[in-house]
Amino acid sequence: MYYFYQYTLRSAPAVMMTELSTAFDLTALGVASLVGLFYYGYSPFSLVAGVAMDRLGPRMVVPLGAAIVGVGALLFASGNSQMASAGRFLQGAGGVFALIGAAYIATTNFPPSRAATLIGLTQMFGMAGGSAGQFVVGPLIAAGVSWQAFWAGMGVAGLVIGAGLWLLLPAEAPVARRDDWLKGATHALSVVFRNPQSILCGIIAGLLFIPTTIFDMIWGVRFLQEARGLEYAEAVIRSATVPIGWIIGCPVLGLLSDRIGRRKPVIVVCAMILFACLLLILHGKAAAFPPYVLGLVAGFVSGAAMLPYTIIKEANPPEMSGTATGVVNFLNFTFSALLGPVFGWALTVLAAGSGRTLETYQNAFEPLLYGVALAIGLTFLLKETGPAAHPVTRVVAREAI
Repeated sequence: MYYFYQYTLRSAPAVMMTELSTAFDLTALGVASLVGLFYYGYSPFSLVAGVAMDRLGPRMVVPLGAAIVGVGALLFASGNSQMASAGRFLQGAGGVFALIGAAYIATTNFPPSRAATLIGLTQMFGMAGGSAGQFVVGPLIAAGVSWQAFWAGMGVAGLVIGAGLWLLLPAEAPVARRDDWLKGATHALSVVFRNPQSILCGIIAGLLFIPTTIFDMIWGVRFLQEARGLEYAEAVIRSATVPIGWIIGCPVLGLLSDRIGRRKPVIVVCAMILFACLLLILHGKAAAFPPYVLGLVAGFVSGAAMLPYTIIKEANPPEMSGTATGVVNFLNFTFSALLGPVFGWALTVLAAGSGRTLETYQNAFEPLLYGVALAIGLTFLLKETGPAAHPVTRVVAREAI
């Protein structure tokens, strides 16, 4: 529920860009930069969340993260641009504890052979929230619900979720390795960052995430309105098909990876399909495919971006599970934090004089294709960590059973 809630707030601005632009007296680029502050909180606090999970346990930190998101939503509802900026940053800083907390609980309380499936299920709930942030919030805004009322209500919801997590998450028994917190945290970060596989996982995940986090969740509705000539309601629905595809794809691709015992083939094949979908969305004819198909397929295959979260855990010591998730999340969303404003700036510069046309969007978002192609190439440099790559481990596990 917490991850669903966090993702709803992450994607909701895409359906109220015009209202936010008017309320804060900002250009489209200014609103995109304000919304992108989420990732400036989300990215660095991934490291904090990962280390804290290993050292303190979920119950000590996850409820606090949810409460921070709620406070951030309330600040965003104030209508003051400075408070809204601080609130958006807090939404990201607190929101990161949802994914890392859920992944930590899933991988430390269930068999390793189900790791990819469970992390995929975790992301499924997140993308369900991403879909709701567009598919549900869009009609609410269109029906007359003010953007401030929405954010205020979500702020209260965050505080309630934080209280619920505190009551429901079980307390963990303290262990000796948590005594020297700073030294242990520094050592864990050093081990994970010095592993080349960790860096590759973060870069691959980031390159596969950007089409969703930047293109769809920030510019998707406007692209469909301004470049493809769709009405607002239809644009919202079509944009929401991408996170719907994630909802289906994340658990299915995780289950597939666990069943075949390999991670790399799933990433490569899905990234190739994602490349084709992006190419058709940007350059294909609007009537070439039935409505919703491209968005749904693109969302489904981009769910493979969650497999590096499994690989990095398998490529690092098990006692550093939370730290490994934090590192891949940090590297992943650093891309979104740094490149979000760059894409917004490029779109603004290219649109000067002629407005935001189809050609403008094509030129601005063309680098997404190069990024996915690079992710495919980098995947071949990864070491396979799936069970099928370690037959001895499988035999020992079978004998143990």
